[in-house]
Amino acid sequence: MKYAKRILYETVILPSKRPDLFTGLRAPPKGILLFGPPGTGKTMLAKAVATESNAFFFSVSSSTLTSKWVGESEKIVRALFRVAYRNQPSILFIDEIDSILTARSENENESSRRLKTEFMVQLDGASTTGEERVLIMGATNRPFELDDAVIRRMARRVYIPLPDKGTRFELFKILLKGQKVKLDKEDVKVILDRSEHYSGSDIKSLCKEAAMGPIREVDDLMQVDAGKIRPIQRQDFLEAFRVCAPSVNPSSLRQYEEWNERFGSKGEEKASEESVEVEGISSGLGVCQSY
Repeated sequence: MKYAKRILYETVILPSKRPDLFTGLRAPPKGILLFGPPGTGKTMLAKAVATESNAFFFSVSSSTLTSKWVGESEKIVRALFRVAYRNQPSILFIDEIDSILTARSENENESSRRLKTEFMVQLDGASTTGEERVLIMGATNRPFELDDAVIRRMARRVYIPLPDKGTRFELFKILLKGQKVKLDKEDVKVILDRSEHYSGSDIKSLCKEAAMGPIREVDDLMQVDAGKIRPIQRQDFLEAFRVCAPSVNPSSLRQYEEWNERFGSKGEEKASEESVEVEGISSGLGVCQSY
């Protein structure tokens, strides 16, 4: 994720702050593709980049761009790009871009073919330098299904992997903030080890399930004082792990890694599952300790 953030900083945020420096060979790409397992925060990352770069953010899905009427989808695409140009600098974000720009085939219907062609034409006409600054950003969980022409036009293809141990620790701290929690360093270590291969959304589901543990022990919820509910503890997470399994299987991860090796922007650091600075999570956080 650190590499992804650095690439987006260099290709989106810096050029928006200093457009005079990013011209010629330094000109940012017209298109950026964020790909990786579901639940890793691709959409959230795109929104954060737009906010940081002070750009108008247009988020659309495949259902927004498709219509049952002949020729209507192409009109929608043209209108969308016109609006983006009128509100420069802007980022046009297309979630699940694979659903409308899959690889072309002989069995493809004519309306789908025309939609893809129109999108390619508009993307070719986009510019990120000078007075015209429109960036196309797509996100997908299935990069291997994209049309070759789309892959070629998305010059930066950034892999958003599952969170490593350090990132998971930060996610747990954010999600448990404000909650009544009692976890010592050993508890946190066990939870971090068990949550390997969990996505950000998986970790959120895990925390929600663990938070229900203390509630389920109360006989009369209608009468109990909220202050009497015990803190969330290690056992609650161990029970939650039995209910909330990771949503991404190892074979899918291999597919993403192979596609990244072939098409991705290289330089992604290996996810660290080794020594991480951790601390207990409770009403008063403990002192950081490495393990």
